[in-house]
Amino acid sequence: MTISPAGQAGSLVLDAEALYRELLRGVRSMLTPTTRLAGIASGGAWLAERLQKDLELEGAPGVLSSVMHRDDFAQRGLATGAQTALPFDVDGADVLVLDDVLFTGRTIRAVLNELFDYGRPASVRLAVLVDRGGRQLPVQADFAAARVSLPGSQSLALARNEQGTFQFQVQEA
Repeated sequence: MTISPAGQAGSLVLDAEALYRELLRGVRSMLTPTTRLAGIASGGAWLAERLQKDLELEGAPGVLSSVMHRDDFAQRGLATGAQTALPFDVDGADVLVLDDVLFTGRTIRAVLNELFDYGRPASVRLAVLVDRGGRQLPVQADFAAARVSLPGSQSLALARNEQGTFQFQVQEA
């Protein structure tokens, strides 16, 4: 399916809250007693925070930043986003990385490098709200709440309002 901004002919509006409920179901089935959640800043971190609460998991989820390991660092520079914070021991942990949208795989590659800077996990799995295809690296989600297709000229990002409700923003790149 192709997503177009709402209001255009043939447009499809993704219900981010419905997809979150599907992600919650999928993540619940992936949990083990040693699973630790780590969300990629910012959309993935929002998902990890809400999942941690809705799954009634103890502690706080981790946040992973891709900034220091991006292959386009020279063009992008240091972003003023969240920094990595892992409130659990990475060594031997079963880490479930969460992201809002999986596209090229480059952000996942960067956060895996960041994660391994903190230790050697026993396993790392990936769950995403939306997989939009278009991979440039051999990266695949263990769970995706939805798989959609977008033109290369559009980007899809998760947004969160003051009440914590999720919605998607489609923008021209």
